[in-house]
Amino acid sequence: MPTAGLNLRLSRESLGLTMRDVESASTRLAEKHANNEFVISPSRLSDIETKGLVPSIFRLYSLAVIYRRDLREILSWYGIDLNVAAADLHVSLPRKSHRAGILKSASVVQMPVRLDPAFDARRTTNLGRMVEQWGLVPLAYLAQFSTNQFTYGYIGSEDFTMYPILPPGTFLQVDESRNKVAQGMWRSEYERPIYFVETRDGFTCCWCTLKGDNLVLQPHPLSPAAVRILRHPQSAEVIGQVVGMAVRLGEWRAVDSLSDSKEPAALN
Repeated sequence: MPTAGLNLRLSRESLGLTMRDVESASTRLAEKHANNEFVISPSRLSDIETKGLVPSIFRLYSLAVIYRRDLREILSWYGIDLNVAAADLHVSLPRKSHRAGILKSASVVQMPVRLDPAFDARRTTNLGRMVEQWGLVPLAYLAQFSTNQFTYGYIGSEDFTMYPILPPGTFLQVDESRNKVAQGMWRSEYERPIYFVETRDGFTCCWCTLKGDNLVLQPHPLSPAAVRILRHPQSAEVIGQVVGMAVRLGEWRAVDSLSDSKEPAALN
């Protein structure tokens, strides 16, 4: 398998560029951005191509621009595949809920491209057994099927606000176009909209009710979290409605280790 340095040399030679050409182009980049870290001298480029020297993030950018290559592709030559970043998120379990911006870094996604003809969406089934073929699909292709603006969230390892519906460690898909709190009666807790909310303390996921200028953040009845009443939108902003989720089961700690106080929080 070609090394990263060899791939970079082949890319340079395919464009008819000499090492001096690369130095000149990177110098212009450095002048434009007022940062000499973008400069790639011939000796440095030789070490990158032949001695396995890993370029800095600034020089990686210079090489991507000069060689007309996607930065993701060059990173993949060094063993960094941004498309698998989501599968590596379990190595860190942040205590607070937050936006998961890294999920947007993938350029392709592996998904079913052909299902068994016997698949029936009305019946509960093992979807893995119904997939006849998996394939990598460019996200740009999937964009044609999107009609909403989505963001992604993660339920922190100590956030039990919507437990047990949304346990800690849950990944969320949030529709930012649905950022108005819906009022009405709901036949079950599964029909009631769940919102992703940003407060001065960070993010949280909960049911919401508007009462005048106040936003009531309602946790699940089985949650140890307390009801909060915050000024809207000064102290609490609804980012959007949760429309999708992915969760690992059985990996959160026992709820009895948390405070069981449910006294309403003071008005902020």
